[in-house]
Amino acid sequence: MIMDYEGLKKVLATHARLARIIPLLPTDFLRAFRHGDFAGWVAGLQALPMLIPGSYELREGVRIGAPDQCTELERDALEQALMTLHPWRKGPFELFGLALDTEWRSDWKWERLRPHISPLAGRTVLDIGCGNGYHCWRMAGEGARFVLGADPHLLFVMQYWAIRHFLPEPAVHVMPLALEDLPARLEAFDTVFSMGVLYHRRSPLDHLHALGDCLRRGGELVLETLVIDGDVGLSLLPQERYCRMPNVWFLPTCADLENWLVKCGYKNIRLVDVSTTSVAEQRSTKWMKFDSLSQGLDPNCSDRTVEGYPAPRRAVLVAEKP
Repeated sequence: MIMDYEGLKKVLATHARLARIIPLLPTDFLRAFRHGDFAGWVAGLQALPMLIPGSYELREGVRIGAPDQCTELERDALEQALMTLHPWRKGPFELFGLALDTEWRSDWKWERLRPHISPLAGRTVLDIGCGNGYHCWRMAGEGARFVLGADPHLLFVMQYWAIRHFLPEPAVHVMPLALEDLPARLEAFDTVFSMGVLYHRRSPLDHLHALGDCLRRGGELVLETLVIDGDVGLSLLPQERYCRMPNVWFLPTCADLENWLVKCGYKNIRLVDVSTTSVAEQRSTKWMKFDSLSQGLDPNCSDRTVEGYPAPRRAVLVAEKP
């Protein structure tokens, strides 16, 4: 059934703390949302061909089915249906030989952080701002027992349902919710991810506190966000836009980011990766035809944004809740 949260509700009901999420889930998805493009997105989901994958891969990528498990006509129908959910930002995915080349090479980010986090096997995981759930599937590929994603952007949730149409088995669920919607002090997850979210928050310390409230004692936070070079006591607060994005608030130095985590009560804080985002990692594609990173950089100096700020650099930190 398209966009059916009854299975998730049954899973949540088995855990006293997680059961508090159940009242937040839509009982009738089709009536709960009134986005202008919603009817078209639903039609796209309903047009997905009924294909059954003979196999799937989640650990080294998200690959579902094989090219010989569908006909050319079915693959064309699959492409047309998935294209109704444009733009696809996180990925890539491969479905029955169809390469879904998303704006972000999210697999590159995953490979940068994967060696540095606690093994996910058997863990209960929360991914805040998960988009279409790409990284949630990769977490399941690492053996996570239960993965819950949360993202308030309805289109991305619809994209998750498009993938789940072909892959109902793994315990991966994406909810149309933001971190702020979740019950206070859940303290239920072994690992919480927040990737590409902190710089969109007006109050980054409140965000870090809220992430900690979702973790059990001894649980692990994996934090990925934009940073700038420099020492303690320096953060960038863009005047209007940053790299053409209007909703960017604070870009701290790595040293300041570590101090923020200390201030919020985390311990065993480790900076495990800092990398400059390249136009090979984030770019326009057939599946995301709008402007991307290259349009946000100064055409005469790729080290600067069009506004004159330092070009995007991203850091990954891992921390523990006491």
